[in-house]
Amino acid sequence: MARGRAHRRLAGSSRRGKGRPGDVPRPALPARHRGSRAGYGAHRGQESGRVGVSHPRRPAASRNRRARRRPFAGRDRQAVPHRGPVVVGRSPLPERRSYGVVDERFERYITELFAAEDPVLSKIRARHESEKLPAINVSPEEGKLLHLLLLLIQAKNVLEIGSLGGYSGVWLARALPADGRLVTIERDPKHARIAREAFAAAGLQDRIELIEGPALEVLPTLKPGFDAVFIDADKEPLPHYFAWGMKLLRGGGLLLCDNAFFHGAAVDPNDDSPNAEGVRKFNELASRDPRLVATIIPVRDGLVIGVKTRDKP
Repeated sequence: MARGRAHRRLAGSSRRGKGRPGDVPRPALPARHRGSRAGYGAHRGQESGRVGVSHPRRPAASRNRRARRRPFAGRDRQAVPHRGPVVVGRSPLPERRSYGVVDERFERYITELFAAEDPVLSKIRARHESEKLPAINVSPEEGKLLHLLLLLIQAKNVLEIGSLGGYSGVWLARALPADGRLVTIERDPKHARIAREAFAAAGLQDRIELIEGPALEVLPTLKPGFDAVFIDADKEPLPHYFAWGMKLLRGGGLLLCDNAFFHGAAVDPNDDSPNAEGVRKFNELASRDPRLVATIIPVRDGLVIGVKTRDKP
């Protein structure tokens, strides 16, 4: 995975004129001013703590209007400032050093402003950690986005494939009216038990039906007409989940799927694992199915959002 981007050196041509002092190469910019993405660049952890970092003021020579018009002014001058040695042969993909692909400072900013957890959600997430559940639950900003999307379509009947410990289910169910219903599927008995306890702690047990079992065995037993289907489960069978999601959605319903980037594997040509192939195939189906208008929102690890516009291809 790439830890930085190589910069091409541009050799300058000479500038004629009497009495002009020789040009001096510009010093390298400090690492804190380079345009790396926190969490993936070679300088992870060295970035400024602020969300926005102003660029250092240009030297007087670069502010000169004629110099800006002629980027090759000066025999030794380069069109870009020195930024260390050129490194070649790196992969163009970001290093998978963290769960998400978005700058962690922006995620923290969004969470603090728009998705702060109440005590119930905080305890559910803490329970995930104490029970050593896989750290694959949605983030607070993802949960808030899912909640908002359900409110926008005034959803009453929602399906979730993959309950884990109930964190995402609480975000979803809270967006439903009192007579709404969330059906969530979980195959792991331990996860299902913890999720039920989470729903009870949130006072949502009467609004949520948790079905234990493999999703591909449960899905054929459900009736169509869901307002939204949220998929956050194993990745290899994602193409099958896509087919069932489209079958169970009503016209105008939302198809939602987490981990659209799958930690970068979706765009890694060297990753041909079954999970990566499952994610890629799902994304391709979502992009090409004539019944669906969809895109990927680059929040955390990527979220596919699609609207089913018609029932027949």
